Amino acid sequence: MTAELHPVRPLYLADRFAPLHVELIALLERLTPEDWDRPTAAALWSVKDIVAHLLDTSLRRLSFQRDGVIPRPDRPIESHPDLVAYLDRLNGEWVAAARRLSPGVLLDLHRFTGPRVAELFRSLDPHGRALFPVGWAGENSSENWFDVGREYTERWLHQAQIRDAVGAPGLISREWLHPVLDLFLRALPHAYREVAAAEGTGVGIGIDGEAGGSWALLREGAGWRLYEGGVPAPAARLALSQDTAWRLFSKGLSPAVARERVVIEGNLALGSPLLGALAIMAAPS
Repeated sequence: MTAELHPVRPLYLADRFAPLHVELIALLERLTPEDWDRPTAAALWSVKDIVAHLLDTSLRRLSFQRDGVIPRPDRPIESHPDLVAYLDRLNGEWVAAARRLSPGVLLDLHRFTGPRVAELFRSLDPHGRALFPVGWAGENSSENWFDVGREYTERWLHQAQIRDAVGAPGLISREWLHPVLDLFLRALPHAYREVAAAEGTGVGIGIDGEAGGSWALLREGAGWRLYEGGVPAPAARLALSQDTAWRLFSKGLSPAVARERVVIEGNLALGSPLLGALAIMAAPS
């Protein structure tokens, strides 16, 4: 390690949900009837479907975490793929049912739930045990700050998909996007868990743009650890734009496009695992 590096630290984002909610409501209020039906990058979901999914995440949080009513899965969940399949099914069922609802009803329900979710997250002890671990980071138990941060990235991401679909400006300034990128990169130690390297081997990651920065993965003991800052002589160095970064970690780029947009210098075998890293609950491509 060098003096330029320090381990990534907790991010406290509970106070960001209220302003993010304000941006969402303002965006939805400007949508035309045609906009609600536009396709998005989220598989087969339209703008309206994503809005419905965001509402579902709020209702689940309030029911599960505020009110303590957590339904039992109707089948055993014994692995990460089992969990992804279960969540995908729940998401699909909700979105299908919500197609009966009007945009106006969805907007009213968002106006009601958004402030209550923000209040819930502000009430949590950031270092208390989270209701849900952050599985894409390889954690079986997480602290609230990480679970809340994961929720922030999901809500930012889905709003970004809506903005892309309707041609609205993105929330890509540093205050909005940098926390997303910083948290998405927490997926890398888990993504590299089967990559062998000598002790002290470094992989440098540089993300260009106002919201970007420099990070490094170092091989320490039996695994990899993420740091902020630049490593002076990395075995591999990766460079990508902030737009490529958030799309890459959220399965918004095909492997072929990702390879074109990410510059890898040095050991390709040490750089390539980043191209398949995911910071969302989804099956790998």
